Amino acid sequence: MNLDSVNESADIEDRRGRTGRGIGGGGRLGIGSLLLAAVAYFVFGISPSTTLTGLSTVQSMSADSSTGTAVSKGTYTKDQQAVFSSKVLQSTKEVWSSEFAAAGGQYKAPTLVLYDGVTRTACGTGDAATGPFYCPGDQKIYLDLSFFQQMSKQMGAGGDFAQAYVIAHEVGHHVQNQIGIEEKVSARRSRVSEAEGNALSVRVELQADCFAGVWAAKADVNSHILQQGDIEEGLNAAHQIGDDYLQKQGQGYVVPDSFTHGTSAQRMRWFKQGLQTADWKQCDTFRAASL
Repeated sequence: MNLDSVNESADIEDRRGRTGRGIGGGGRLGIGSLLLAAVAYFVFGISPSTTLTGLSTVQSMSADSSTGTAVSKGTYTKDQQAVFSSKVLQSTKEVWSSEFAAAGGQYKAPTLVLYDGVTRTACGTGDAATGPFYCPGDQKIYLDLSFFQQMSKQMGAGGDFAQAYVIAHEVGHHVQNQIGIEEKVSARRSRVSEAEGNALSVRVELQADCFAGVWAAKADVNSHILQQGDIEEGLNAAHQIGDDYLQKQGQGYVVPDSFTHGTSAQRMRWFKQGLQTADWKQCDTFRAASL
C-alpha cells in the first residue's frame, strides 16, 4: 500500500502501556473454546450488539478506565504500525465523509483505540484475544496492534493491505451503526431463534466486508493507495477467516447453522462486490437472495 499522501488521523486514542484488566459490563464477546486458529474466529467484526450497555456519544477526551488518566484523541506514540493504522483510519474518514455528503448526510468518524492486553469499553472488557472489534455503545474501534503479527504468523494472512482490511471492516460496522442497520438488526435478533440470529449476523458481517471493498476502491481513486498484490492480500485474508475454513481447521467439520461471519467464498465475494462497484448501495446483503 502507498499511504504517503494520506494524513494521520486525529481520531486516535492510545491506551498502550496504561490499560489494565478492570471490570467491564457484559457486552464483550470472547472466543471461548475454539481450538485451531482461535485468534481469528471473531476477526473482522466483533459487533457485541446483543448486549450493549453504556455510551451513545463519542467524547473528545476519554478516561482510561484502569488509571483514570485522560487520554487525548490524536495524541499517540507514533511507531510504524500505529502511524499506518492512523492513516488507514483517516483514509476511511475521507471516503465515508464524501459518501455521506453525497447522500445528504454527515459522517462522524469513529475513534480508533490502540491498547495492549485488555481495556474497558462500553461493551464490557475488551480483550486482545478476541481480535479487533467495534463497539456501537461508544462508537470506537478497539485494536491491539500485536494482532497484525498473529494474522501473518498464525493465520497466513500477512501484508499491509490485509491489515488495512481489518480496520476498514470495523469502520464498516461503524457505518452500519450510523445509518441505523445495527439498531434494526439488534432488535430483530432478539426476537428470533439462535440459528436465525446467526444468519442475520452473517449478513451484517458480509456487508461490512463489502463496505471495506468500497473504501478500497474509492481511496485508490482519491489517493492511489493500491499497489500490486494488495487486492490478493485482502482476498486471502477474507478466505482465511471464513467460518467454514476456521471450523474445518479447528474441528474437522462445519456446522452451517453456527456460522456468524460467512464462508470464505462469501466473504471474498462481498469484498469484491464493494471493490468492483465502488458503490455502497450495492452492498445490501439483507435483500440479496443469495449470499
